[in-house]
Amino acid sequence: MAEEELEALRKQRLAELQAKHGDPGDAAQQEAKHREAEMRNSILAQVLDQSARARLSNLALVKPEKTKAVENYLIQMARYGQLSGKAGFSVTPTNVLPTMEVKLVLQMRRC
Repeated sequence: MAEEELEALRKQRLAELQAKHGDPGDAAQQEAKHREAEMRNSILAQVLDQSARARLSNLALVKPEKTKAVENYLIQMARYGQLSGKAGFSVTPTNVLPTMEVKLVLQMRRC
């Protein structure tokens, strides 16, 4: 009986310490995500001018999935050398991805 209680206390203490200090594997994953976000931001800073970045961040508030698609497309274009210089205000989500359509389906139910 005493061993079971002691084991339960050990597990509880271990869980508290991991929650307090964080799991080492979890910290590595967070660091990797942070580095990836930094790399994305630096590439976008090199590719877009200030007004285009502001417009893209405004779009992120409303449609985050479309913003990710536009960012991925711009990063891909930059990596393959398809962009020359900084893209300005003319690079908008509708100009970059004209094939993406947004459909709004309204369903009304009668009570």
